[in-house]
Amino acid sequence: AEHQHARYNPLRDDWVLVSAHRVKRPWQGQLEKPPPEDVPRWDPNNPLCPGATRANGEVNPQYEGTFVFPNDFPALQPDAPEPDDSDHPLFRAAPARGVCKVMCFHPWSDLTLPLMSLPEIRAVIDAWAELATELGASYPWVQIFENKGAMMGCSNPHPHCQVWASSFLPNEACLEDRTQRQHLSQHGVPMLLEYAEQEARRKERLVVENADWLVVVPYWATWPYQTLLLPRRHVCRLQDLSDSERDNLASIMQRLLIKYDNLFEVSFPYSMGWHGAPTGPYLEEDCRHWQLHAHYYPPLLRSATVRKFMVGYEMLAQAQRDLTPEQAAERLRSLPEVHYKKRAE
Repeated sequence: AEHQHARYNPLRDDWVLVSAHRVKRPWQGQLEKPPPEDVPRWDPNNPLCPGATRANGEVNPQYEGTFVFPNDFPALQPDAPEPDDSDHPLFRAAPARGVCKVMCFHPWSDLTLPLMSLPEIRAVIDAWAELATELGASYPWVQIFENKGAMMGCSNPHPHCQVWASSFLPNEACLEDRTQRQHLSQHGVPMLLEYAEQEARRKERLVVENADWLVVVPYWATWPYQTLLLPRRHVCRLQDLSDSERDNLASIMQRLLIKYDNLFEVSFPYSMGWHGAPTGPYLEEDCRHWQLHAHYYPPLLRSATVRKFMVGYEMLAQAQRDLTPEQAAERLRSLPEVHYKKRAE
């Protein structure tokens, strides 16, 4: 806990430098502004609200649950032309096609997932699974991700996520496909299934658990309070989850996100996303090496106003963290599971 050392990340086949003593250094750097607490429940000028007009002139329905619509500014489009042929191997391009969708979690702008009810969170999970099935019927990769908070580049406070389906496997998917395939070949068991069993037994990095899921600060975590959400049984894709697993997923997500908010008593920023077996043409292939999982990458380090910056050494050498995963897990584990905004109710 007091001496620097490197830890191996088998999922990414790289290393992270752990330097726990650095968290004690004085900070005179940038201070972030806490997120606003006065977000209106409904704003006719907010393009994600029910009944609001979006940038393309379309009017949202008066939705009462989840609402999915095509991204008005998509990074991927289904009809993009082929790039020109390269005249040199150092200047290669490849076709990139796909679709981008936005999913609103709830009609109210002043709610976030940890403040939603379990049935409302379950509805989000079901909508995720439906989109994964629909888009995965033809696209090899369906990336569900949520950027929460302005600190993580979120341009709108309304509770929502994005779903990008692509005609190719992105870098992280290719990397995880290779490392998980190698692990199954060498050890005869899916990497993250074995890892979940080990963490459930060791408990030192465990944050929350229930009958079907566990959340850990992974042994190789890079971000200060990074977590990994894992199913206990072998399951390849989000759409393969049973009803009870979806119910327990809603519960464990709520518990984790309440702890996140309680850590610094602020709406906790993060980027999260689901990784599972590829789809499209891969649905007919053997993907047993894959294990469904979700990554949470929160940037805050010391307080609601001091974040971890991935610069300098991290950009030019390798990732480095300022407290051990065990210290982070213990702090998260010890937090109450009643949201700080509801303690006085």
